[in-house]
Amino acid sequence: MDLFVLLGTFLLGLVVGIPVAITLALSSVCYVLYAGLPLVVIPQKMFAGMDSFVLLCIPGFILAGNLMNMGGITERIVRLANALVGWARGGLGLTNVAASMLFGGISGTAVADAASIGGMMIPGMKKAGYPADFSAAITAASSTVGPIIPPSVPMIIVGALSGISVGQMFMAGAIPGLLMGLAMMLTAWIIARKRGFPRQPWQGFGELLRSFTGAFWAVAMTGLIIGGLLSGLATPTETAIVASIYAFVVGAFVYRDLPLRQVPKIIIDSAVSAAGILVLVGFANVFGWILVAERIPQAIASGVLSITDNRIIVILLINLILLFVGMFMETIAALIILFVPLLALAQAVGIEPLHFATFAVLNLMIGLTTPPVGVCLFICANIARLPLAPVIRAITPFLLTNIIVLLLVSFFPPLATWLPSIMGN
Repeated sequence: MDLFVLLGTFLLGLVVGIPVAITLALSSVCYVLYAGLPLVVIPQKMFAGMDSFVLLCIPGFILAGNLMNMGGITERIVRLANALVGWARGGLGLTNVAASMLFGGISGTAVADAASIGGMMIPGMKKAGYPADFSAAITAASSTVGPIIPPSVPMIIVGALSGISVGQMFMAGAIPGLLMGLAMMLTAWIIARKRGFPRQPWQGFGELLRSFTGAFWAVAMTGLIIGGLLSGLATPTETAIVASIYAFVVGAFVYRDLPLRQVPKIIIDSAVSAAGILVLVGFANVFGWILVAERIPQAIASGVLSITDNRIIVILLINLILLFVGMFMETIAALIILFVPLLALAQAVGIEPLHFATFAVLNLMIGLTTPPVGVCLFICANIARLPLAPVIRAITPFLLTNIIVLLLVSFFPPLATWLPSIMGN
């Protein structure tokens, strides 16, 4: 009955539309009261969930991304992407995806990507003659590449939950992220050819060189992050701090597009965003502790394994569970609640933790573009000033493309494990 109170309150909160963090808190409080436990257990477990050195890098990466975005990074990345692929049929669509792949190495969050790239690309694509629904759809779909290509806030969360090295998690996401980006570019090109979307003239190697020179310091930030982690000279948290200082110096004194008077506001906004994530982590940790106390991870593993221990079928079941949950729940909350139970199931059939963590994150990123709780979908539809229905129709080919990449990563582990293995050596 205690578990029924927990899950019933949680599901009711989601149906009513209460924010996920508040829903987690309410359901946990109801459980604790009904079970006769002292309420002090809630702040204790919240603090235990947030008291992780690894999680300190989340504010750092958020601040670095915001500083670079306000410092002119978005315009330079879009210009470089346009010089690289804008000449092809449907070139602005390809530019959109390429810009998201480059921006992913800066922000680590899909929402920042959708808002920043979308705010520039969607009006520009509409003005160039692209349908508004296609412009919004490709922006929303491509924004999910950001948290796969390092750095990645969800992968930091996974590292804190599982003990997997955050550096290894970052490396594991590199190839799947590139595959996602290239697959979406191919999809956009095929749609552009079928529907006769416009193309731009080749601007020459001079423009390519100028755009690369302009974006060099921005793109180099990814090298700074990855280099610091792989060399062992810095922890993820230290790397995030260095990245923030680097972003400030480049934005304020190299690009000179970052007004110093805006820096306090950027710091406050970044702190608010990071605080929201950490509060969600805290409440989700309480919820997850209750599930573990009720032996839900063991029950899920035993239930599935009583039906089948076939590795292929188990992977399919895990993917279906995560795809379904990703349609209704925020990514970080879903990871904290489901990652440990599903990891136990994955390990029971011989799936490596690093491999599982990679396709789990990839899975939930797809959920950011699926209704009814597709945050990136809402952002891009709002920028395009469209109702959700036409954007959902337009994004369907990209969702199918991303699911194909997900299945490739799920059933071919070296796509996730090969790069960390050679970098680790």
